[in-house]
Amino acid sequence: MTTLSRILLLSILSLILSLTSCSTNDNEATAPEPSSIKNAADLNAYLGELVQTSSMPGLAISIVKGNSIVYQESFGYANIQNQVAYTNETINSIASVSKTFVGTAVAKAIEQGYFTLETDINDILPIQLINPKQPDGVIKIKHLVTHTSGLLDNPEVYLAHNYHILPGEDITTAGAGLLMNELGIEQRETFTLEEFLANYFLEDGDLYSLDNFADTPPGSTWNYSNLATGLSGYIVETATEQSFDDYVRQNILQPLQMNASTYDISEINTDEMATRYINEDTPLPVYANDSYPEGSMYTTNEDMGKYLLDMAKGIKGESTVLFSKDSYGLLFAPQLAAGTVPQDFAENHGLFWYFQDGKALHGGNSFGISTHMEIDQNGNSGYVLMTNMDASFSGNIQDYIAVKEKVTTAITEFLEATE
Repeated sequence: MTTLSRILLLSILSLILSLTSCSTNDNEATAPEPSSIKNAADLNAYLGELVQTSSMPGLAISIVKGNSIVYQESFGYANIQNQVAYTNETINSIASVSKTFVGTAVAKAIEQGYFTLETDINDILPIQLINPKQPDGVIKIKHLVTHTSGLLDNPEVYLAHNYHILPGEDITTAGAGLLMNELGIEQRETFTLEEFLANYFLEDGDLYSLDNFADTPPGSTWNYSNLATGLSGYIVETATEQSFDDYVRQNILQPLQMNASTYDISEINTDEMATRYINEDTPLPVYANDSYPEGSMYTTNEDMGKYLLDMAKGIKGESTVLFSKDSYGLLFAPQLAAGTVPQDFAENHGLFWYFQDGKALHGGNSFGISTHMEIDQNGNSGYVLMTNMDASFSGNIQDYIAVKEKVTTAITEFLEATE
């Protein structure tokens, strides 16, 4: 299990870091290349064919241009076995695209005066968190939001002890067996964010290990960290004396009228969620993760279109829906010295958003989920892609990369044709 856990976590992270490879899978070889997409009808026809000729169960796409949502459609199946169509109202988890909501929450808390990017996290936390390899290092808020804190994801712990199958789910299926037998994921109740993080980062915790920390000073080295992101959510929670999911609901979701979106899985009917698939014949049981801010936003294509549009307006200084123009500027401002972020990942970091080739973007990948959101840094256009396709297990990564590249090319053609 140890080797597979490391491979899977590294696979997920490498997919987040780079989507430049091409697939040679026979199934993907039959998927068409986009060509001469001039309008929404052409894009509809292409994406419908792409879903039918690829291993993607379903997908949803929203595109913004100027100050409008210019395209919002869904294709394929939310549940293949029951022939349930994927729609703009289908609830979908978005994996690490959730981190952009953490960035937005941090920017809001800064505007409200709870802390700054320079604040020592131990000035907020109820119990001191120390990196035993760098005991004199001061971990600041800015280190958490740029993945330079020195707090690491220990692969075996992150997968087997953070993820869990929800009580009541059928664990006799092949998909459940894969999660339980191969990765050690259990069926259990969810721990609170505080309980899980204390167990992981505090010396008396059952999950504590020196492997949870890097031997590098805070701010010096980039290491993508889901659990440092979860800690960012907990810091917002502690500073505001409000649960992180409630804070996001009040300060982000409600102002944007994202009424179908939530971090709280108990608020949604899981029977109406898009089923997450390892492949078309292997659906997964409903699972969650304790460190929920970093990967467990549940939303719809309709709601994500609203979020995407506001972020596109905000990045060019034309929105004050969530906070001031200056706070949108902070959210998307480069935070790191040149060369801190690996070149194959990005050029720089904002508050969890990262920048590459003139775009602000973030991807998301977990078991049976693959998502992506990007915005031109000039704010002129952007898109969000949500799918219930796996890109974590070996053999699926290249399939997703190939499909995503074709989707991106098709969207680019559509945007160029509608100038």
